[in-house]
Amino acid sequence: MSAMSATSHTSIPPLGPEQEDQEESETHMSILWYAGQLAITYYDTADCTVYFMPEIPDNEELKLLQTVIGELNPQCIVTSAKQDQNIAKVLTNLKATAGDKDTEKPEIVLFPNVDFGLEVSKQRILSRQFPFIPSHMTATEKILYLSSIIPFESPLMVRTLGGLLKFLDRRRVGVELEDSSIAVPILAFKKFVLTDTVNMDQDTYNVLQIFKSDIHPSVYKMSSGLKEGFSLYGILNRCRLKWGEKLLRLWLTRPTRNLTELNKRLDVINFFLMAQNHETVLTLQNCLKNIKNVPLILKRMTLSNTKVSDWQALYKTAYNAVCLRDTCRSLPNNIELFQIISRVFTDDLHYIANLISKVVDFEGSISENRFTIRPNIDASIDEKKRKLMGLSDFLTEVAQQELEALDNDIPSCCVIYMPLIGFLLCIPRLPHMVDKSDFKIEGLDFMFLSDDKLHYKSARTKELDSLLGDLHCEIRDQETLIMHQLQTKILEKSEVLNSVIEYTAHLDVLLALAAMARENAYCRPRFTHRQGFHIKDGRHPLMELCAKTFIANPVNSGETTRRIKIITGPNSSGKSVYLKQVGLIVFMALIGSYVPAVEAEIGLIDGIYTRIHSRESVSVGLSTFMIDLNQIAKAVNNATERSLVLIDEFGKGTNTLDGLALLAAVLRYWLRQGTQCPQVFVSTNFHSLMQLDLLPDTPLLEYLTMETHQDGDELIFFYQIKQGMSTVSHAANIAALAGMPAKILERGIEVSELIRNGKPIKRLDDPLKGERMEKCKSVVEKFLCLDLDDPHVDLEEFMSKEMPSVASVL
Repeated sequence: MSAMSATSHTSIPPLGPEQEDQEESETHMSILWYAGQLAITYYDTADCTVYFMPEIPDNEELKLLQTVIGELNPQCIVTSAKQDQNIAKVLTNLKATAGDKDTEKPEIVLFPNVDFGLEVSKQRILSRQFPFIPSHMTATEKILYLSSIIPFESPLMVRTLGGLLKFLDRRRVGVELEDSSIAVPILAFKKFVLTDTVNMDQDTYNVLQIFKSDIHPSVYKMSSGLKEGFSLYGILNRCRLKWGEKLLRLWLTRPTRNLTELNKRLDVINFFLMAQNHETVLTLQNCLKNIKNVPLILKRMTLSNTKVSDWQALYKTAYNAVCLRDTCRSLPNNIELFQIISRVFTDDLHYIANLISKVVDFEGSISENRFTIRPNIDASIDEKKRKLMGLSDFLTEVAQQELEALDNDIPSCCVIYMPLIGFLLCIPRLPHMVDKSDFKIEGLDFMFLSDDKLHYKSARTKELDSLLGDLHCEIRDQETLIMHQLQTKILEKSEVLNSVIEYTAHLDVLLALAAMARENAYCRPRFTHRQGFHIKDGRHPLMELCAKTFIANPVNSGETTRRIKIITGPNSSGKSVYLKQVGLIVFMALIGSYVPAVEAEIGLIDGIYTRIHSRESVSVGLSTFMIDLNQIAKAVNNATERSLVLIDEFGKGTNTLDGLALLAAVLRYWLRQGTQCPQVFVSTNFHSLMQLDLLPDTPLLEYLTMETHQDGDELIFFYQIKQGMSTVSHAANIAALAGMPAKILERGIEVSELIRNGKPIKRLDDPLKGERMEKCKSVVEKFLCLDLDDPHVDLEEFMSKEMPSVASVL
């Protein structure tokens, strides 16, 4: 019988709810920075995997390190006590004391520099026992095996890994309550890289609503749990696996400009969207539903805490992984993901599924709530189980013999077997048996009283103990030994199981993105090495889901023309939504997703910078305008010709003239760079920017406005972008829509017209002010008519005569 057919006929009872429990994951990181080179390793308790990043250049500001820390949000950061002042400065800003529950900042752990020594670290790695390394390997073979996984030619990375292992053993992460002989489980080593990552700060993620955490509605999780709110991640997350959700979040935190990788993802989504592949998609989705939490199972195996449901889950995972592999082998060879799955899902999966199905008795394990094996696996266990099963009839015969030897006052008896105690003679309690002294029977040893039945050891039961032994415990011990042997064999094949988790996560995410693209008529973005964007009928992916009607708008930004766009229009006309729409479409393309548009051509992007919403300013100790300036400064200092910059209403946080001047200065700075300036989208209500000709007339600049129509007192929004500029803010109309009282609106319009025409503003609450002003003007005019050079002019007399009247007025 083939391996496949052997597994296909195994009946598996349904999994219990305990299998779906998820453990809280933690990340512990080790870092070193030396001579401009950064090395990072970290341990993820969710999958018991160590991730490493070989040396990579990082400047003195350590921006790459801060990016990684922001993405991983580690609980602890381990580094050498002998460190450069630059890394010390970064870590000081992150420092939090151990056990501080009110902060999300990591705990900084400093080890002596000797713990990060190269030779010490190598020895620590090579001497450690890893469950995925076959036990039959010699020391030399083990070194060669690890060398194929860990780049020992990267000394700084090896040192960080040595420090991380030291930390894990000292803290005993995840095995705090286990025996000291049990080490922290490490099931795999994986490499991670951050090259080609598009630069985006946390402000950009916030304003584009990539992620959004809401308080969990359940009263049981309000204090500890958060749930994903209405965000891009929330609407894209159709994943069936926890590992798929984790990978999707990783893609969102690491948008890439690697066009080869992006097109690989898009090719898979395109395949899933083809109508003729619908049945294949359903097959893949059904298989994915049965891929279980393998890392948690492998972790339990290393700790010998395997549950019955773990064996069921592992069997289902291996079996369905084989189905995924066979399905992928029938799919086109030009899609790399299908090729990889066909190759790395090896026959070790058949081996694991066959081994479990042949050894594990699932029905017996569930009924006894422990690991039990099938018949014909171990002859001695089978013999003991036969004896245990035949005990009932045999013990009935023994009880009959015992009854014949007992006193005639005893009406009945039975012989029972109890684990750990052995065989017992059970006699009903007679009426005259009141005290313990009454329980004595000649030839029998009293054991205990239970449920009005007396339990004794007799000569025959003692003989049975010596002949048959403690069958139940012996069977359990032998089956536990077989379980440990089975665990060892599976852990030796854990590499293929880790590959299953990795690539099923990719399948899961791409199936989720394909489902979203199908439901919302997304299109495949085309990437070009030219700069600029050309998007036909683009839509905001979040807004279109909550608006009854959403008006699509194009985006056209060239390589040598229209690189900077000034967008004007009334408040609430859709300027901010348009800016975010541009950012989200570009961002979705950079994670390898289809985008909400009819067509989209996206040029190379190395960063997205925003100044749209001001962050909360109390906790950071900065004014709102200072935060706005910091955001603009990031864009000015870091944006290149391949960057996208989105600016919404910059300058309104200070004096109007100062804000206008700053905005104009920033735009002129970029315009002077010519075709080397970034792609900039600016929305503003500073109409003087155009009216005063503060910006030069250049092909790099384009003016756009949101179309509106004034129908009497009503302002109608079309939410359609067009070329041109708006000179009226329609603030009064917007205020009326907001429910502002009519009297306030009338006064506001009046004051606005007076300022616009350069006329004085008369106060409504002081009708006599005009008269007083006339008196003051009269005194001033008289004073100006005085000839102070004339000796006959008496200035004191003038002051004494006129000033009292002025003082009374004032």
